[in-house]
Amino acid sequence: MKNVLKILIIFLFCTICKAQQTEISVLKYEDLEKKIQLEKDNLLIVNFWATTCAPCVKELPHFMEINNQYAGNSKFKMILVSLDRLVDKERVLKFIKNKNLTAEVVLLDDIKRMNTWIPRFEKKWDGNIPVTIFYKNGEKVYFNDGEMSKEDLGKTITENLQ
Repeated sequence: MKNVLKILIIFLFCTICKAQQTEISVLKYEDLEKKIQLEKDNLLIVNFWATTCAPCVKELPHFMEINNQYAGNSKFKMILVSLDRLVDKERVLKFIKNKNLTAEVVLLDDIKRMNTWIPRFEKKWDGNIPVTIFYKNGEKVYFNDGEMSKEDLGKTITENLQ
């Protein structure tokens, strides 16, 4: 029994260490748009957040729990889009490690053009974060402006992951 427990602990430790990013992609809007289109066969959850946004940080554990729950599902993908400044890239990487973020994290370095790309993602988006957009088969199916509860996140995924 002790050996099984040891093996389980080692497996979990390796899984967590493997899942964390050690580098972060820096993208412009067009790059993010292409990345989203590449996931056209999946249910894709795109969450816009920042390390300095209290509601964003508060909801991230729910997102990680759900992301880990669906980790084995080939039709599910989650991308966390950091809107932190490029000069804060190292802080974002440290945040990823400290908060055990297992979803893919990218840094959107396109603040100067935000009035252009925000309405392209969603006309109703006023620029506040957190914001979560759900895509299914490459098409936007749901937009959530503000913090998402674990229940709402799970319900939206269940409704669209079929």
